[in-house]
Amino acid sequence: MTQHSRSNVILGLIFIVFAVIVAFVWVPLDTETGLIEKVRRQTNIGDALAPTVAAFFIGLGGVLLILFERNAPNQPRVSFANLTFISVQIGVLVLGFLVMLYAGAIAITVTGVEEEYRILRDTAPWKYIGYFLGGIVIVAGLISQAEGRVSARSVLIGICVVIALIVIYDLPFENLLLPPNGDV
Repeated sequence: MTQHSRSNVILGLIFIVFAVIVAFVWVPLDTETGLIEKVRRQTNIGDALAPTVAAFFIGLGGVLLILFERNAPNQPRVSFANLTFISVQIGVLVLGFLVMLYAGAIAITVTGVEEEYRILRDTAPWKYIGYFLGGIVIVAGLISQAEGRVSARSVLIGICVVIALIVIYDLPFENLLLPPNGDV
């Protein structure tokens, strides 16, 4: 009798737990409005709607994985290599987010600008520094992990992707703050 791998069940449970934490802990602590806001008979999308919908779909994916793929014959076994791969990915994401969070403030300090970063966070070039550098770390880091080496190509792809995201998400909207500037 062969022992079946439970990796799909484990992964599904991780997704469900993550979705519950996002929906019931992170979103309420991080947003000031609800899912839908009604102000003076005008209905608007609240700050909590998008992350709550995302959490729902992550949880749904976990449930579907458990229900339909729990006994799939080709499941990989959870191994040290799998855990190392996931740990490196999480490390790259954490490093990229830390660069996003602190690069703008460090740039202000290094350049000797007299204003605080908090005041300049919505002015070019300061609002782009953390997002740009942190985004490059994330994109190039994940590509480098997949390729097994750091390359100029992965850094160039990271630069292009981050510039495209800035053009898509920041330039058309006057009052939008790129991450992490809204929380600084």
